[in-house]
Amino acid sequence: MTDVDHHAMADPPTSRTAAADEKPSRYGIQAVIGAAVGYAMDGFDLLIIGFALTAISATFHLSDTQAGSLSTFTLVGAVVGGVVFGILSDYLGRVRVLTWSILIFAVFTGLSAAAWNYESLLAFRVLAGIGLGGEFGIGMTLAAEAWPAKKRARATAWVANGWQGGTLLASAAAAILIPIGGWRLLFVVGIFPAIIAYLLRRRLHEPDMFTKLKAEKAKTDFPVRKLFADVRTTRTTIGLLVLTSVQNFGYYGVITWMPTYLSRSVGSSFNKSVAWTAVTVVGMIIGVFIFGKMCDTVGRRKSFFVFEIGAIVAVLVYANLSSSTALLFGGLVMGAFINGAMGGFGALLAELYPTEARATAQNVLWNLGRGVAGFAPLIIAAVETAHGFPFAISTLAGIYVLAMIALLVIPERKGAELA
Repeated sequence: MTDVDHHAMADPPTSRTAAADEKPSRYGIQAVIGAAVGYAMDGFDLLIIGFALTAISATFHLSDTQAGSLSTFTLVGAVVGGVVFGILSDYLGRVRVLTWSILIFAVFTGLSAAAWNYESLLAFRVLAGIGLGGEFGIGMTLAAEAWPAKKRARATAWVANGWQGGTLLASAAAAILIPIGGWRLLFVVGIFPAIIAYLLRRRLHEPDMFTKLKAEKAKTDFPVRKLFADVRTTRTTIGLLVLTSVQNFGYYGVITWMPTYLSRSVGSSFNKSVAWTAVTVVGMIIGVFIFGKMCDTVGRRKSFFVFEIGAIVAVLVYANLSSSTALLFGGLVMGAFINGAMGGFGALLAELYPTEARATAQNVLWNLGRGVAGFAPLIIAAVETAHGFPFAISTLAGIYVLAMIALLVIPERKGAELA
């Protein structure tokens, strides 16, 4: 049995340990806040693209395919950044590398506001995406390593809802700023969350678990190898990649094009489209908190199964709604199920890999899944053109079946201490 099998894949303890019952430390709370604010920056940036697409298209005379590519290639950049920063953080430290990622994001988000054509904006979005790539995995690792095992999923749910807070901020900013200063002003404002996250993280030190590992091991193996250390670990890694791809594909498939669909097909005004997004995000916030609590109570796998089934039902029902009121409040329910499971990924991934490869696993698997999902806006646009938006949305139900199959090869690790 390999080191990864013994430590990261072992069955969870049958009795509660003293550490599992501890209250979160002050450092743990600070780590969760710092990670959540950074992830809010990620959510803000990705959603303002959805709101700004119409205005950007008008400025640069873009086709729907070109407009969709701005989201797609931002996510491609996030994949690159996620892989690079995840590996670096397992070598150099979580807090240090997160700070680098924030600075890169801030610079190229600001430059996006000064783009002079489609090509320059696309380049700036890719580079900003590289900065964004480090946020999820390293932030989740930081929170998971600093929080008691018994409440770990609730901690990562708070970090996940940092994203939702960022999207709510984006909804409000889009409604206020686009009429005043156009889409460029949105990108200028996007710099400020990065500044706040940078200031918060300056006060954090590296997690004790990480510093202890570095003190004990003079040399660290290449962390990506730990994701494929043996047959069981490789099977788990593949299952997790399917799970992260489904989670992100469903989210981006809906959230990127729904405001545009509402304005084009249902006749909603811009502010009503923003209201739909805000209500749907509120549903996502509720879903994430419920999921985090469920994970810590009944286990990771059972919680994922419940939410994947809920997502299938919610998407199929939502695709057949037609009135503005039904679409508005249906978005609340659909949002809870298509994105609620996001609250458990940080805990799940943290528990399945050792400290020396934890941030790599989080960032590589999440961002590869997000890279796959980067094609969702393009695929949805193509299906919508051929068959209409309701059909395009209903086809998303099928991907959640894939997630349920993938769950069969992922071990349950509720309450396990990190190794």
